[in-house]
Amino acid sequence: MQDIHDLGLMLDRHVPLILIESRDEPRVLDLLTRLAIRRGLGVRQWTLTDGLRRLGFGEDPGLDNSGEPEQALRYIKTTDDGGLFVFCDLHPFLDQPLIVRLLKDIALQHERRFKTLVLVSHQLRLPAELQRLAIRFSLQLPDEQQLMSLVQEEARRYSAMSGRKVKTDQRILQQLVANLSGLTWADARRLIRGAIVDDGAITQADVPEVAKAKMQLLDMEGVLSFEFDTARLADVAGLGNLKLWLQQREKAFLNASADLRPKGMMLFGVQGSGKSLAARAVAGSWGVPLLRLDMGALYNKFFGETERNLREALQLAELMSPCVIWMDEVEKGLAGDDSDSGMGQRLLGTLLTWMADHKSRVFVVATANNIHALPPEFMRKGRLDEIFFVDLPRPDVRRAILELHLRKRGFDADLIDLDVLAVSTDGFSGAELEQVVVSAWYSSLDDDQNVGQALQTSRLLDVIRATRPLSVTRAESLQALRDWARERAVNADVPVQEKLDGRSGR
Repeated sequence: MQDIHDLGLMLDRHVPLILIESRDEPRVLDLLTRLAIRRGLGVRQWTLTDGLRRLGFGEDPGLDNSGEPEQALRYIKTTDDGGLFVFCDLHPFLDQPLIVRLLKDIALQHERRFKTLVLVSHQLRLPAELQRLAIRFSLQLPDEQQLMSLVQEEARRYSAMSGRKVKTDQRILQQLVANLSGLTWADARRLIRGAIVDDGAITQADVPEVAKAKMQLLDMEGVLSFEFDTARLADVAGLGNLKLWLQQREKAFLNASADLRPKGMMLFGVQGSGKSLAARAVAGSWGVPLLRLDMGALYNKFFGETERNLREALQLAELMSPCVIWMDEVEKGLAGDDSDSGMGQRLLGTLLTWMADHKSRVFVVATANNIHALPPEFMRKGRLDEIFFVDLPRPDVRRAILELHLRKRGFDADLIDLDVLAVSTDGFSGAELEQVVVSAWYSSLDDDQNVGQALQTSRLLDVIRATRPLSVTRAESLQALRDWARERAVNADVPVQEKLDGRSGR
């Protein structure tokens, strides 16, 4: 009803040319037909296949010799009939001078003959000389209540056909509806139907599948990519302080109003310390899509294209909301220098404006290895809610990481002295601990007597002794990073109990 009202206002303003970009052509035609009936207007539709014919008033053989756009436009220009003339396939012809001239002639007749041209397509690029004669109209997308009604409608339809009720629960249903936001009615209905008919249920496994399909529908691949492989907070060893912080904000992100909703966080620290896994775990634990912004892919040699790439990526992220947008190694995209002609500063300005002003449910997780390369304005409160320092894992966390990777590869961790290994790996990062397990397994393949048997503690210790971790080779830079973080960031790995006791300092 609101769409019909808004379209009517455009007619009242005597706009001669209306542009409607939508992939849901049947819905657009239905709205225009209903509007024409209300206003008592004639309405005709032109397509490449049928030419010019009446729309919504029964059978109509169409106008002879109107299959070409030039013929149809010449007829509209010369006829005395007013009303709506809807063109569905004109977008490939908008670069032809004759077509542009005919459109302009008809538009200039509007005050005398009240002919309104409506161009409908998935994408419309109007020549500059027509832009002041035209106005764009966007269909309203279904809100959460309407999407929930669509789900219920499709569930009733499935039940009527199969004789079985659709199984789900309220939490999963809300996640599904949230991931359908930003889609047209037709696309949302298609994805809902696909989730139901597969197994007669809406399950947790359907949520990421719907998010992936939504991204494909929106054609978002490029600098912004969909990360299908997420994780849960339980998959992340340590980082107790960060986990508690995220758990306290989950409901606010999903349900609170824009002024109370958390916006994002920064994770920086030692390479291989689990920042990427933590970013994946935020999306996985909150049940929302994870989008990865490739900062390096943003850059384009043509002036202005880099900023446009970023703006489009952020707009598409808003269409995917609620979601997590992961800006990995963000310093590589924002740390400009004298050789980039100010590109880094322009990119920074675009990103900062969006971070401060956007109202959508898009949670930013920015990760960085070199915090010193980032401009200070990027990290101020209001744009990001918190800055977390991810240090090397403590002994109990190292033990958990080693156990996780042993079990992940099918080894019996109970046969390994994990306590000894945890003490022996002081200064190892999470990535280096994983490589200890991997390297020990590789070395066991050369031992004919040990192939297929459990790894031995001694073999793992041999690998540990042969490894020089980053904390040794880059000891000075690591200490400088810790000194900087001590007064400026929150330690992500303070145990939860210490946090509750008030012993976690900045």
